[in-house]
Amino acid sequence: MTRHFRLRGTAVAAAACTALLTGLLGTANGAEAARAPALAAPDIPIQQVKAHLGELQSIAEANGGDRAHGRPGYRASLDYIKGQLDSAGFTTTVQEFTQSGTTGYNLVADWPGGDPDAVVMVGSHLDSVTAGPGINDNGSGSAGILEVALAVAQNDLQPAKHLRFAWWGAEELGMVGSKHYVNDLASDERSKIASYLNFDMIGSPNPGYFVYDDDPALEKVFKDWYAARDIPTEIETEGDGRSDHASFKSAGIPVGGLFTGASTRMTSEQAEKWGGQAGAPFDPCYHSSCDTTENIDDTALDNNSDAIAHAVWELST
Repeated sequence: MTRHFRLRGTAVAAAACTALLTGLLGTANGAEAARAPALAAPDIPIQQVKAHLGELQSIAEANGGDRAHGRPGYRASLDYIKGQLDSAGFTTTVQEFTQSGTTGYNLVADWPGGDPDAVVMVGSHLDSVTAGPGINDNGSGSAGILEVALAVAQNDLQPAKHLRFAWWGAEELGMVGSKHYVNDLASDERSKIASYLNFDMIGSPNPGYFVYDDDPALEKVFKDWYAARDIPTEIETEGDGRSDHASFKSAGIPVGGLFTGASTRMTSEQAEKWGGQAGAPFDPCYHSSCDTTENIDDTALDNNSDAIAHAVWELST
């Protein structure tokens, strides 16, 4: 990715003066200067996230109707996301593993820079079940973190911590891809992962706003963001331990994440605060052929994509 620098004329002089002052100023007795506040995350354009979902839908339609492990739709989905990231300047790695006698794939993308001994990692599973295209489960999380990663590149983010994004294979078969990734890491590499954030189903059509409570500090990052927008949240329980964050948590890595609900039915109390349909599942098309681009709530997808960006900026800068 080409970096553009626009300082010219007096702007260059101003920059030089600023650099000189920065060098002269300091704290007594060699104390460290106060760190500048973290940059605010950009708004993530919902239409771009939905465009990625449209691509995943088209890939499924062209490959037997699904994007499941061991099927051509999965690899085509991975290739699509990899192409987007390669063009944006990420360093991408495709990691192979075997499940049920079939080769599976994880995609890992590293943004240049940041402290390699303090990694903020963001992930989603990319595979669907064989029953359908898996657009909410989990095209939504995959598309959301993809667009956040592209925002990192578009804003030429220079994080203090190293940023790594991942798309996991064979989650629907028992978190196989993420387990393989974590188990394959040397112990010193595991210890470098400061936090792992997981996003599995963030656009359910009858959505709730659920926040993982596995790590108090990571939970607070999300809950504070929603509270500032008067969006009530609840602790995520339906999918606890059933998605890829479990692979990291079992290795002692702090985890967090978001979820909009699956087959559990919304209560009347939840419907009152979120405006949904009481007695109906959060996602009536969970693991079904109707989990298409029509099975997405745009408001939830938009809010959650922005919350992901906020967490990435807050935790890495």
